[in-house]
Amino acid sequence: MHGEYKVPGGKLVVVDFDVDDDGVIRDPRVAGDFFLEPDEALDDVNRALDGLPAASDAKQIAAAITRELRPGTVMLGFSAEAVAVAVRRALTDARSWADYEWEIVHDAAVPPRLHLALDEVLATRVGEGRRKPTLRFWEWEESAVVIGSFQSVRNEVDPEGAERYGFDVVRRISGGGAMMMEKGNVVTYSLYVPAELVSGMSFADSYAFLDDWVLQGLRSIGVEATYQPLNDIASPLGKIGGAAQKRLGSGGVLHHVTMSYDLDNAKMLEVLRIGREKISDKGIASAAKRVDPLRSQTGLSRAAIIEALKQTFTSLHGAKPGAVTADELAEAEALAASKFSSPDWLYRVP
Repeated sequence: MHGEYKVPGGKLVVVDFDVDDDGVIRDPRVAGDFFLEPDEALDDVNRALDGLPAASDAKQIAAAITRELRPGTVMLGFSAEAVAVAVRRALTDARSWADYEWEIVHDAAVPPRLHLALDEVLATRVGEGRRKPTLRFWEWEESAVVIGSFQSVRNEVDPEGAERYGFDVVRRISGGGAMMMEKGNVVTYSLYVPAELVSGMSFADSYAFLDDWVLQGLRSIGVEATYQPLNDIASPLGKIGGAAQKRLGSGGVLHHVTMSYDLDNAKMLEVLRIGREKISDKGIASAAKRVDPLRSQTGLSRAAIIEALKQTFTSLHGAKPGAVTADELAEAEALAASKFSSPDWLYRVP
């Protein structure tokens, strides 16, 4: 068995081991470009893994490693939990970014409902093996409030404010919170990946793993971007954006992110119902100060930021330009009409 896990913002952990006829891990060998003191602590890690049931989950593996480590051990760039993820990835035949041919799609703007339908169609097709894993950037000609799959329309959106400023209200298939998508003022992308890419990871681990490339891209243009669990991308000046994810029955994973390029805070407070609990949970005194847009931090145009992110992804994963096919677009248009334009879908949580 062979497993690898690149810790987001950290180091690579590699594990090799056998599984005997009784379903027990044998002869484990942990390696990587991490830092570990003292040297003998590596023997502790290997000893902790040797003899563990292969059915152990990540928490059980990490706990076994932690118990075995000698006092004073220092782990830099990785952790017991990271080793556990690498082990689980080996046991589940996980893949790495380099195992796939990637496409980047950056097509012309489409209506918000069609964006949401494309997310479902493309993620499904990647899971079925009918499309290469894909990074797609969204373009906007209309403004919309996109609410999470389990949110209440009444609780999240002020209908008068949305109508006054021309914001449509739509519901996506992933969970998470409402996003005010003002045309020209957000950077939104979707990743459509096979489930094997995040195999062996918890949902929380997969968020950080799939967002690591964009943190590198933002840092390349001067933004001190960090990942804030569970699903926020932030900087020292405030939150930049948030991610949401949906795993589909086809074996595809949809992971999409919206980041604010520019933001009218007063307008946001009129369009969204941002409750006191949401603000206090973030440790922030004012809802208007929750988001710090990319424009103020970079001075770059929205288009220049997107190009920088595309270059980062391409340099890391060898992606090539692609496009939504006519067949995919037709399927998405039908789904937008039948599902995402339906009051039953929008108000399934009133």
